[in-house]
Amino acid sequence: MTETQDAGTDTRTVAFLVASEGIERVELTEPWDAVSDAGLRPVLVSTEDGEVGLVDHLSPAGTRPVDRTSADISAADVDVLVLPGGVANPDALRGDQHAVTLVREMVEAGKPVFAICHAPWVLIEADVVRGRKVTSFPSLRTDLVNAGAEWVDSELVSDDGVFTSRRPDDLPAFCEAIVGAARGAA
Repeated sequence: MTETQDAGTDTRTVAFLVASEGIERVELTEPWDAVSDAGLRPVLVSTEDGEVGLVDHLSPAGTRPVDRTSADISAADVDVLVLPGGVANPDALRGDQHAVTLVREMVEAGKPVFAICHAPWVLIEADVVRGRKVTSFPSLRTDLVNAGAEWVDSELVSDDGVFTSRRPDDLPAFCEAIVGAARGAA
C-alpha cells in the first residue's frame, strides 16, 4: 500500500477501470461511494480522456469525468483495482492493451482486483483466471470455464487476490470487500 501523508489523510488509491461508454451505473457508483465514504481515494481510469458514459442496463444514465487514462497509469500507482460491469464496457475494455496490461500487472503484483457482472471478460483477456475460482453474470460461465477458471454461483468469490461478483444484487458484499481490501483487511 502507498504511505499516508499524515494521520488524517488516507492516500490509498482505488482505481476504477472502464471503457469510454456502456458502464453499468450502479456497478460504478455504489463501489465508488463506498470507497469515498471509507475515506479512501477513488480514481476513474478510462481508455480515453474526457467523460465516460454510464447506463442503466441499456439506457443512458449520465456521465462521469475521467481522472487518468489507462495509458498513463501502472500497478505501482494503484492499491486496489475495480472493474465495473455492463455489457459494452468490459467488451470494449478488453480490447485496450493498456487496460489489459494493468489488470495483469495488478494480479502479478498480488494487489486486489475486483470484477463484477460482465467485467470478468477483462480478466480472461489478461489471462489471470486460469486455475482460479470465479463467478460472473451467468452468461459468462462458458467463457470463464473455457479460459481455465472454475465458475461458481456465489455473490462474492475470492481467489488469491481476484474478487468476482455476479450482478448488482451482490453489490453490498462486493463493496464491503473492496473497502476491506483497500484497508488491508482482505
